[in-house]
Amino acid sequence: MAKRGKCLCGAVSFEFSGAENWRGHCHCESCRRNTSSPFTTWFGVPNEALSFTGKMPKVYASSPGARRMFCGDCGTPIAFEHDKFPYEIHLYAASLENPEDFQPDFHMHWNERLHWLHWSDGLPKYATTPVGAQPMMEP
Repeated sequence: MAKRGKCLCGAVSFEFSGAENWRGHCHCESCRRNTSSPFTTWFGVPNEALSFTGKMPKVYASSPGARRMFCGDCGTPIAFEHDKFPYEIHLYAASLENPEDFQPDFHMHWNERLHWLHWSDGLPKYATTPVGAQPMMEP
């Protein structure tokens, strides 16, 4: 069964099938600045599992190798691609039609978190993107 998502105005929409590769909260500064929020919750899917079903998103090259996609009409952030992850695209959990059915599995870039947020979810915390990484002890 396909899962779907969209931007605020509905112009950019997507669907994907199959399981997510991973699901996690990101605390890095660039994600916070891109969304004007204290953290961002992402999931990764294989490129071939995703299709955009509405307008194609606009693309902003935010840093070397990184491309952030957004709706050209309402400005909603939609997706992220990076040369380090050529096989997958990252999508925002909050853009899903049913985000309440989503469950993140970890925190990444934990060292960059805002210290005025207090977490008690018990999820593993990683200093970087957890591709083969071991969770760090909470400071």
